[in-house]
Amino acid sequence: MLHTSDFDFELPTELIASHPLHRRDASRMLVVNGTAVADKHIRDFLDYLQPGDVVVFNNSKVIPARFNASGHEITLHTAVSDKVWWGLCKKFNKINVDAVLTLDDGTQVKVLDKDDESGLKLEFLCDNVFAVLDKVGKMPLPPYMKRAAETEDRDRYQTVYADPVGSMAAPTAGLHFTPELMQEIEARGAKIVKITLHVGAGTWMPVKTEDLSQHKMHSEWCCITPQQADVINNAKRVIAVGTTSMRTLESAAMDNGILPKQDRKARIAPICRSTNIFITPGYKFGAVDILLTNFHLPKSTLFMLVSAFAGLDEMKKAYAHAVDEKYRFFSYGDCCLLFKKGE
Repeated sequence: MLHTSDFDFELPTELIASHPLHRRDASRMLVVNGTAVADKHIRDFLDYLQPGDVVVFNNSKVIPARFNASGHEITLHTAVSDKVWWGLCKKFNKINVDAVLTLDDGTQVKVLDKDDESGLKLEFLCDNVFAVLDKVGKMPLPPYMKRAAETEDRDRYQTVYADPVGSMAAPTAGLHFTPELMQEIEARGAKIVKITLHVGAGTWMPVKTEDLSQHKMHSEWCCITPQQADVINNAKRVIAVGTTSMRTLESAAMDNGILPKQDRKARIAPICRSTNIFITPGYKFGAVDILLTNFHLPKSTLFMLVSAFAGLDEMKKAYAHAVDEKYRFFSYGDCCLLFKKGE
């Protein structure tokens, strides 16, 4: 039985990328195929494509969800309705229910409830929450960057193809792609499908239990349309860009598995629901053949996911190689191309 400590590894803090590279497509890419590793660049991703492949991106757009309200920094993470949201706040216990807080532009929010895990439940006393956030909000950079958001982050902590608004963290594997690189994918005979998973606060939440079965996985809303499912089901290989795309695809594969046998497709069923899928070693992958992803935190659910996909020993060795070669880690860091370990 695996435990949280089995997914620990040494990471020098100087390898954590706090700012993006000048060019999106300048990132390095570590290719991991079984025990073999190769040092490449993201532009080399094209050389691994085959005609008939389907490359799946998460197109969710990051909200400038972090703002100040009456001296408190709040980061929104889950929408209850158009005007009611849950938000994280460091000292939320000092704020009373029914208190009214004022944002920098004068907009007021009323505290409806409090919760130890979710923070503050806030009602925005305005017409359009997103219009207010566009004025006063900042991009919700992960806490490990240890810096405030800057003007550049409005553009760079967002994929070039982001469309439906809803994430409070970027699907970071997609940050490496330019419009030109996207065009080249299709020029190589592969197809692109842009599905949606709105990334929630849980993506940063540490695993606090040593027993993995006791970890409560966060829930996120995702969607794959019937038309997109048809394209994916006719793929030669499915390449997921990012762990959020992976979690959506594998959730859709689970839905496919519970359909009556005569209605099942090759890989997935259409999906439009919340998912709290927690992928750890021993999981049987039903949809994804190849995964492009950034480097993840020690003992995180995401490192557990990539270890399930490519092998725990293989990923520990690959990450040790990445450390030795000074790859850049986490959201603004480099990436790795992982091939599914043979079963």
